[in-house]
Amino acid sequence: MKGRNHKFPLRTAHLHGGAVLDTANKCVEYYEHRDRPGDRGDHCSFTWDTFLCWPPTRANDTVKQFCPKGHPDVDPTKLVSKRCGLGGQWEGRSDSPNATAPWGYTNFSGCYRDEIADLIKALYSGGEESANEKLNIVGKTRTLEMVGLSVSLAALLVSLAIFFHFRSLRNNRTRIHKNLFIAMLMQVVIRLTLYIDKSVTIPSSMQQGFVHTTPVLCEASYVLMEYARTAMFLWMFIEGLYLHNMVTVTVFQETFYYSLYTLIGWGVPVVMTTCWAVTTALQQAEECFRNYNLKVYFWILEGPRLGVIVLNLLFLLNIIRVLLVKLRQSRTSEMVQLRKAVRAALVLLPLLGITNLTNIMPPPLHREVWEVAVWFYVTHFLTSFQGLFIACLYCFLNGEVRLAVMQRVYRYLSLRPHHFQPRRNSAFSGVYVTAEPDLPRLHASPDNVADTTSVRTASALPKAMTRQ
Repeated sequence: MKGRNHKFPLRTAHLHGGAVLDTANKCVEYYEHRDRPGDRGDHCSFTWDTFLCWPPTRANDTVKQFCPKGHPDVDPTKLVSKRCGLGGQWEGRSDSPNATAPWGYTNFSGCYRDEIADLIKALYSGGEESANEKLNIVGKTRTLEMVGLSVSLAALLVSLAIFFHFRSLRNNRTRIHKNLFIAMLMQVVIRLTLYIDKSVTIPSSMQQGFVHTTPVLCEASYVLMEYARTAMFLWMFIEGLYLHNMVTVTVFQETFYYSLYTLIGWGVPVVMTTCWAVTTALQQAEECFRNYNLKVYFWILEGPRLGVIVLNLLFLLNIIRVLLVKLRQSRTSEMVQLRKAVRAALVLLPLLGITNLTNIMPPPLHREVWEVAVWFYVTHFLTSFQGLFIACLYCFLNGEVRLAVMQRVYRYLSLRPHHFQPRRNSAFSGVYVTAEPDLPRLHASPDNVADTTSVRTASALPKAMTRQ
């Protein structure tokens, strides 16, 4: 006998008699005294599959209803099916340990939203065992990301405290650095807060008051995080533009357009983020903008960010070209020239945000397990520890910063009652002179009048680029 396939909305009106059966108790109460098939064996009894209530169904029939509501990854306008076998029992999956369970198997595979369905298809392309290994990798990289963000948070806080405390560091380059660090700090704080909140909220989803269970607060947090991330990219662009001009322009313009930089770095992200947030709110029905990064309109933000990375890559290539030209003029060996150029490139990569290119690329879930592991570990390591990298290169290892800190330490120790006296060869004694780089002489910025003579002659590039 050919099975009949009942499709909705044809049976929606009389499936549950208009009742909302969203719990097991409601399901039992509704069907307990209605349309019971008895012992004839040609019907499947009503059942609750933990999500939906299924009515008594004739043997060899497939019944369908709308997918359950209230699940962010599920599209409630799609259909889910369940089949009653010839023997009057709900059919199960042959490869499932619950294949003979009385409630059978409900095929929810068609309920997922399109972007989630694509992810699941890619994840399980190599089989269930491979998918479980990939999911295990994702969990471990989240731990790595939490550690990296925590370390970056501490490094950025210390760096900003140093930049704001020492007057001798108040020059054009550090003003740009401070804005970049603030944008990165905002993103790190919000991301850590959301990660911690999610880990606390998920096991106790019935509790209220957490970020992810308060839709307005949750959506505002993600909007603010994307604003901070966009601002970070724009300030990376400003870093690249300013550094490119310092290195390559023959006569550097004396005017420092800080107001324009501020408008670009903090104002443009407001416009971009507002456009994205409004579009997402209008187009996305689920709360908390869930999986918003998988939507096509997320490219309102990702497109300009990718453009910043491309521009900074061009800046970097031109800077390296200028360095190689100047190094050849210095008559150093080819190997030394190459080493210095490579070192300069590696130092500039995190500052210009080029390492974020891996994060924009979609994860290769359809590839082998080891390839997925490499992508996740490399991507999360570079992005989560980025704050630490930049803080080290442009604060902790910077010659101007080290000079200011050591002078303060020297003054503090000199005032102690044991009459501290520095050794003759101590780094605190005499005048600290920043090493003159072998790289091309850069034009000093006009606002550095408060700096010492050694600072004025220091390169705009980090000192790590000049070490041999």
